[in-house]
Amino acid sequence: MENEAIEAKLTEPRGHPRSGRPRSAQPSSTELQSVESQLVDRAQRGDARAFDDLIRLHQQVAFRVAYVITGSVAAAEESAQEAFVKAWRSLSRFRTGSAFRPWLLTIVGNEAKNHRRSSARRVLREHRVSVPDLDERTPADVAVTADQQRRVWAAVDRLEEAERQVVVCRYFLDLSELETAAGLGIPKGTAKSRLHRAHRRLEALLEIEGAQA
Repeated sequence: MENEAIEAKLTEPRGHPRSGRPRSAQPSSTELQSVESQLVDRAQRGDARAFDDLIRLHQQVAFRVAYVITGSVAAAEESAQEAFVKAWRSLSRFRTGSAFRPWLLTIVGNEAKNHRRSSARRVLREHRVSVPDLDERTPADVAVTADQQRRVWAAVDRLEEAERQVVVCRYFLDLSELETAAGLGIPKGTAKSRLHRAHRRLEALLEIEGAQA
């Protein structure tokens, strides 16, 4: 089984079978980048409302990255909020023209790691961050998707922590390699190599389970 097959399995639980129902148009990445750039420019000139809008664009993924690292909802919320405050205070040092989300996720990741180090407890048992909408699926679709999700999560949960984190960020949070590396505070090359090892490990785990089924 090649890496492409593993990637397909990892992304299946988040997908929705085609239902023929019209989907609302989503803004393109170019449009989002343009809006983000304008908000950053205004925020750097002291516009707090513009910064609030920036945070609203990224607060969900920021929380999820913090949760992947801390394993606690409360700790993730606290880490994300602390990161937003630090981002506002550090905004003058943000390099114009750079992508804002990786920069923000670097701060979020650092705050989450600091929170985890200072905390006496550490839980990383639940990573389920996305549940497909059921209204667009048939009962058969639901049963298949639920079984796929169970099998994939069982395999992911058996990975080493470092590998599990890159898999969750890359495939379940839909972060790019750069954003995954930024959120976890590791070089991009390290994120890539960990993801490669995770692919091989998941391939073995899923093949073993398939043989035993």
